[in-house]
Amino acid sequence: MTAPEEPKKRKRSRRVRILGWTAIAVVAVLVASGLGLFIAVRAQLSSITHIKRIDSAHSPPKYTNAINILLLGSDTRKGHNAAIGGRIGCNCSDTIMIAHISPGHKRVIVVSIPRDTVVPTYACSPWNGLPGQQADLYAYERINATLAYGGPECVRETVEQQTGIFIDYVIELNFTGFENVINDIGGVNVCVPFAIDNPVTGTEGSGLDLPAGEQHINGKVALQFWRTRYNIADGSDIERIARDQYLMAQIVKGVLHSGLLSSPTELYQVIGDVSQATTTDASNIELLHIALSLRGISEQNVQFITAPWASYPYDPNEVEFAQPQADSLFWAIAHDTTLPPAVSGKKHKGTHGQRSGQASPGASASPSASASPSPSASPSQAPVSIVILDGSSGADLTSSASGALAGRGFAIAGTGYAPAQNHVATVIEYGAATDRPAAESLLRQFTVVKLKRVRTLAAGTIDVVLGSSFTGLAPPRPTPQSSINSLDTNYGGINAAIRCRNSAFYGIYDTPPPGPGNTCAC
Repeated sequence: MTAPEEPKKRKRSRRVRILGWTAIAVVAVLVASGLGLFIAVRAQLSSITHIKRIDSAHSPPKYTNAINILLLGSDTRKGHNAAIGGRIGCNCSDTIMIAHISPGHKRVIVVSIPRDTVVPTYACSPWNGLPGQQADLYAYERINATLAYGGPECVRETVEQQTGIFIDYVIELNFTGFENVINDIGGVNVCVPFAIDNPVTGTEGSGLDLPAGEQHINGKVALQFWRTRYNIADGSDIERIARDQYLMAQIVKGVLHSGLLSSPTELYQVIGDVSQATTTDASNIELLHIALSLRGISEQNVQFITAPWASYPYDPNEVEFAQPQADSLFWAIAHDTTLPPAVSGKKHKGTHGQRSGQASPGASASPSASASPSPSASPSQAPVSIVILDGSSGADLTSSASGALAGRGFAIAGTGYAPAQNHVATVIEYGAATDRPAAESLLRQFTVVKLKRVRTLAAGTIDVVLGSSFTGLAPPRPTPQSSINSLDTNYGGINAAIRCRNSAFYGIYDTPPPGPGNTCAC
């Protein structure tokens, strides 16, 4: 009875073995293919210029597991892009953005920092043949110049100390890389309300020549669009940022609609095209993880805003962060919370960028319109003389503390050493009772700190004695906060779902003229 059944068992066993080996072969092919793709992608990524984080002693705390990426556009003039934006480059970072990716990767906020923002000179190490720079309380520089002094890490150091936002990664992309990305996603759609002719003349112009209406542009034209500044709107860098944000919104749409983030082969192509144009401190795996983690994000959840700014009172071609609005915004980003509402202010006219400019949405007029600095603890306090003193036996941090306080709007009269070098906590010393409000304003900038009245101090004088516990200023405290949806009205913000942005071509505060010239209806 059992003998006839044995061939069936052997037949089934043979079939099982055949299916088993077939499955193993399929898996082997898939693994080999995946391994081949991994090796190919790894070869592409090996062309990226990787750098190390070298200045981290003064980095702010990391409050959440959000990812903050400092995006830099290098203003070099190499190769076939030499004439775009004028033939003279400075190796500066004319594009500076903080891309904040919230936990869960469902929301991205991109904060543009104007290139002409005046900031204190922070110390940064030499890098790749660049000299670096020493901290200097009394020396101010445009933030875009820091790239030329110490490379991407110098920009990171400055941004971190100015904003209080921990930067996880820095990515620098040059003109060629930007152009290649646009071509890889098949170009982008833009709409311009009137014909644009921006010829290259000496150091000005991008070469952009576009008719009015909706256009589909490739990488070179997109780069010209990105660099266009003169003879559009008021010719300022602030207005150019508004157009660049609009173009970035179109790029986001192009990336999401192309399926790039879900296609290993297309992602592989882009990686290859941008690898030689990219400098970053992120590892290969980290770069891939960031890109792939954004596959499910929606256009509405990608927001673009500009850091609140006001005209710099000592040079109409420069700007400074408008306070307290900028610190409130940076605090919200650092803590991944809702953004604060803008504080209404009057429109401020200036000549930033050799054209008339305006204060950013929500920014009041310039904090100081006087011809000389007004040393005050805050705009609401009477002028005082603030001196930073080293009161510890450790490293002298008076320069970094002074620079950080200056970045928050405090005017510092000088630095020095305290009579005693045994302080642990920082001490804010004041003399007259009328100086107490100003002293309390300073008190809020520190963590381990005491307030002390020293009657021998002259009225109008405040000493900040740094103790050994001092490692950096306390995070800026936010103003009352509003919903994230207020981004479209606060700080000139837009999201990536926007189809056109006429105001970026006429001026942020101007009404587009009626009639056929306005061919982009939003």
